[in-house]
Amino acid sequence: MDQKFLNKYAQVIVRVGVNIAPGDVFVVAADINARDLARELVAEGYRAGAERVVVLWRDEQVTKLDYTLGEGRKMIAPEHWEIVCREEMAERKVAYANILSSDPELLADVDPKLLAEAGRASHKAFAKFSDATRNNHVRWCLFSVPSVAWAKKVRPDMPEEEAVEHLWGLIAHAMRLDVEDSVAAWQEHDEQLRQRSEHLNHLGLVKLHYTNSLGTDLWVELPKDYVFAGGSELSSSGVRFSPNMPTEEVFGAPYKYGVEGRVVASMPLFHKGARIENFGLELHEGRIVKYWAEIGEDILRGIIETDEGSHYLGEVALVPYDSPIQNLKTLFLQTLFDENASCHFAIGDAYPTCVKGGNEMSKEERAAAGLNDSFEHVDFMIGTADLKIEGYLADGSKVDVFVDGNFAF
Repeated sequence: MDQKFLNKYAQVIVRVGVNIAPGDVFVVAADINARDLARELVAEGYRAGAERVVVLWRDEQVTKLDYTLGEGRKMIAPEHWEIVCREEMAERKVAYANILSSDPELLADVDPKLLAEAGRASHKAFAKFSDATRNNHVRWCLFSVPSVAWAKKVRPDMPEEEAVEHLWGLIAHAMRLDVEDSVAAWQEHDEQLRQRSEHLNHLGLVKLHYTNSLGTDLWVELPKDYVFAGGSELSSSGVRFSPNMPTEEVFGAPYKYGVEGRVVASMPLFHKGARIENFGLELHEGRIVKYWAEIGEDILRGIIETDEGSHYLGEVALVPYDSPIQNLKTLFLQTLFDENASCHFAIGDAYPTCVKGGNEMSKEERAAAGLNDSFEHVDFMIGTADLKIEGYLADGSKVDVFVDGNFAF
């Protein structure tokens, strides 16, 4: 991609994603595949008034060597200085941008038990930084650029250079970079997502009922003081930022113990380099009591058995089937994109902001409010063209939330 396009991308991330203000410390985490955009982010960050911009480089091939030649020791036990770095970032309330660009099947041949163990150790070690992002003390944004390996997985029928250009084109459309004023386009989209969130919040819903032809028949109770959100969020210091770009979702949290029935995935899930496909869950009193997968059942088991909270759901996300990403008719093999093509749930952790005052609550208070807590947060897609979601109110009456895969309002 040329310099003009990369600068436009950087402007969207800096002005909308993390919303840099004068005096901010801006941290960019980037694979070496994304070096050109990372450099533009540094420049744009300083133009926006950042006091300091720091780049944390990584290399996906080194990551794989950690697991193979290093037998995962580095990932299982993060170094003390790595933990201190993350804790200092949380303490300073940095603005944090993370560029995703790795091969979706990079770790496909690594022992799933090792990956699960490493994930638990990493979450525990970096808990302070994770809490800072979950509670919006740190403004953060996830977004992507193509790598050759990723592009070839998406379009194996194309030569490398052509596949990368093709994936760039898809990302540009999903990121609204193919319009004249991308920042304005995101601001308009953000307002639409907020209006939908406010509508759901004013309905006073008690539970949702999901059905479709794949076999999903699921009842989802909502917490008493539920909050649906979408698009940008407000940091604890009062600055708006957009955590995921692109985003098409309006999301909330289920009441931890109030999910009953069966849910079937509508798309494959790629998790830590491995594919999970044709899978589903059965839940009783919120807990996953049965699961299956034609491909990757051992990976699914590793996710669910991470900890006690990973046996429950933590997110309910509403995404219209007629959305810009779904209409691209592409399996991106990356959750950041694929989750925005489909309604989805997440196994594991709930966002504190999904109940009123949640980001000011203690862990115990959030649990009492019905929010799940886990080291895991793994989104899986369940939306279809015939998905129906009915919302039930306290008086027993019901309203249509989704009809034929799309919002009914």
